[in-house]
Amino acid sequence: MKLAIKIVIILIILTMALFVVRVLSGPEDDWFCVDGHWLKHGSPSGAMPTGGCGDGQVIKNFSECLTAGFPVMESYPRRCRDDQNNEFVEDIGNEFEKQDLIRIDNPRPNQTVTSPLAISGQARGHWFFEAVFPVKLLDKNRQVIAASSAQAQGEWMTEEFVPFKAAIEFNAAAGEQGFLVLEKDNPSDLPENADELLVPVIFGEPETMTVKVFFNNSQLDPEFSCNKVFPVDRKIIKTEALARKALEELLQGPTTEEQSQGFISSINDGVKIQSLKIENGIAKVDFDEQLEFQVGGSCRVAAISAQITETLKQFATVNQVIISIDGRTEDILQP
Repeated sequence: MKLAIKIVIILIILTMALFVVRVLSGPEDDWFCVDGHWLKHGSPSGAMPTGGCGDGQVIKNFSECLTAGFPVMESYPRRCRDDQNNEFVEDIGNEFEKQDLIRIDNPRPNQTVTSPLAISGQARGHWFFEAVFPVKLLDKNRQVIAASSAQAQGEWMTEEFVPFKAAIEFNAAAGEQGFLVLEKDNPSDLPENADELLVPVIFGEPETMTVKVFFNNSQLDPEFSCNKVFPVDRKIIKTEALARKALEELLQGPTTEEQSQGFISSINDGVKIQSLKIENGIAKVDFDEQLEFQVGGSCRVAAISAQITETLKQFATVNQVIISIDGRTEDILQP
């Protein structure tokens, strides 16, 4: 019995010694897999093997398999197979399950999307109610970050497919996964009538654009001419509501850097835009009562009007600006 134990120990020692010799004296182009990573011995002439190695790297999903460099089969949905012959299928949401009810053309599953996102597809008429249905954008934790509505592009009182369009603006971290949800409109709120199409997406780097906002400036206009205002550039995320966004930037007032350059605002803090309509070259903008709170003096009134007017008139669609407060245009912003 003792002899058998000695023989086993000797065999183990010999096996370990042979492994060490193999590592130290292996050919120049040897690569070794250690804890899931490829390590080279000497100066191998061959390229490092693709993908992961050994049991140290545990692939859990399609994304990890793709990132690790394993081969991808050009099927739909795509499939990736690791070095352990495990196959991972790309998540495309529930597109196949819902294809007889609703179909999406843009964005496609796992497409990189930026704001504003244009959405289009077709849905059966009963997916709508009064020609619309809800659209939501979720972050990776399934929290709602933006919401909108899809509009039917044809007669929706039918069982056939009806084209729809929607647009949604959002702010999300680039590179993160999110989910677009197209909900069946359910005015009854009954669970049995609820349904949705879930589309995985990737948030891309948002497109930006520049707008101008107008302030008074104590350095450029030392005598303070009241209605003389000067532009500063603001970089914003691309949006279809460009004029409104420019006004929102105006209401935030000058930045610290802009203040150091002499820019000042005559508009009260906390002012809210209640509506903005641009028709036939006329911009009608309605603010809450905070706009005229404790505002006195003809010079300040003129400055407020000039800041709002010039900020809106930078756009080619605006020739005239009408300012109102709670719907009133008369007796507002009185000196």
